[in-house]
Amino acid sequence: MTVAVVGAGLTGCLLACYLARRGLDVTVYERRPDPRAGTPERGRSINLAISERGRDALRRIGLEDQVMADALPMRGRMIHPVSGPLDFQPYSHDGEMAINSISRGALNNTLLDAAEAAPGVKVFFGHRLTGLDPATGAMTFQTPDGPVETVADVVLGADGAGSAVRGQLLAHRDIEESLDFLDYGYKELTIPAVDGEFALDPGALHIWPRGTSMMIALPNPDRSFTCTMFWPTGGTASFASLSSPAAIERHFRDHYPDVVPLAPTLVDDYLHNPVGLLGTVRCAPWQSDGRVGLIGDAAHAIVPFYGQGANCGFEDVVVLDQCLDETGGSWSSALSLYERRRKENADAIAEMALENFTEMRDKVASPVFRLVKGIEHRLERALPGRYVSRYELVSFSTVPYAQVRRRVRTQQRLLAGAAAVLAGALVAGLAGLRRRS
Repeated sequence: MTVAVVGAGLTGCLLACYLARRGLDVTVYERRPDPRAGTPERGRSINLAISERGRDALRRIGLEDQVMADALPMRGRMIHPVSGPLDFQPYSHDGEMAINSISRGALNNTLLDAAEAAPGVKVFFGHRLTGLDPATGAMTFQTPDGPVETVADVVLGADGAGSAVRGQLLAHRDIEESLDFLDYGYKELTIPAVDGEFALDPGALHIWPRGTSMMIALPNPDRSFTCTMFWPTGGTASFASLSSPAAIERHFRDHYPDVVPLAPTLVDDYLHNPVGLLGTVRCAPWQSDGRVGLIGDAAHAIVPFYGQGANCGFEDVVVLDQCLDETGGSWSSALSLYERRRKENADAIAEMALENFTEMRDKVASPVFRLVKGIEHRLERALPGRYVSRYELVSFSTVPYAQVRRRVRTQQRLLAGAAAVLAGALVAGLAGLRRRS
């Protein structure tokens, strides 16, 4: 049995490790040159927040300790207002649970090393998929030395949101897709270390919420921070509206005043780092002819506002591996079972990621939001295991995303009912006092 994995990114490399453990011959094809041999593309890092779902997938394959050695735990959000004191908001009711900042490039390199070291795995770089016959597994790749034709019993597309495998399935009319782009983009800045130390608290994910836009910053092992601006792509106060150094400096002094003295390359980063797109990919089905399948972002790319893109892709790998176990290694049955189990969950986290963008951008600086979060944490302490916030269920458990969504909706209905009862009792009590007075 030969398996071709198209895409040597995070999900593709982890998938190769899992498949090698099953004794399969696995060939990984990547369109880029070997990322370990070159310089990372400027402004394209987007640090990852690895949480329990990703850690669980790494743990099962014996890679958790190696990957997490350079991770930096973030136990909450640090809110930066335009003026006034900072506000730290812990992620969990006990303040102990953390998501973990890690470099995408460093993680990819670690997983590439693990995949290449796994028995039966070969990795080819500079191979861009240009043709695929889903019925036979025949593939054509364009390489620096010309076209290469090959065939595999099973072809798995792990090649990201712009998946060439998905494109080939679309060309054969085997699937349908929808692409929903936000009218927001992202651009990166850098806050370097100051005298060899972090310029900001490294134990938090820093957020500058500004209503219609925001910026976040995650710590790096070299004591720098990678900042990512999420701004509208058009209109005033957008990427399109700032083009001169003077305008850039003025905008940041007005809206992000504490960043300016910490980011000496701010203007250069802003002018030369690219603007990336943000969107959601949905498609169906995720497999064709029982021999071609999609996994990770190739099947269900989401916006990054819950930090679940990589975690979700890693969880895909775990579920596919379990489906292969349950179906006795039948790829046709396993791919269908995998899609049935994961499609609802992928749709759920896509929806929750969009909702979390609104929360991070608009709500976290609100006194009402802080009050509600405080009530949630008190409920979690009073009702351990019975009331759990959506953030904790998503980030600190492996409860299926769709189940999280259903549970949280039930909790919200119960809370709303309890609030209505309390409000009614308060009104009745006040009315009684007025009558007695």
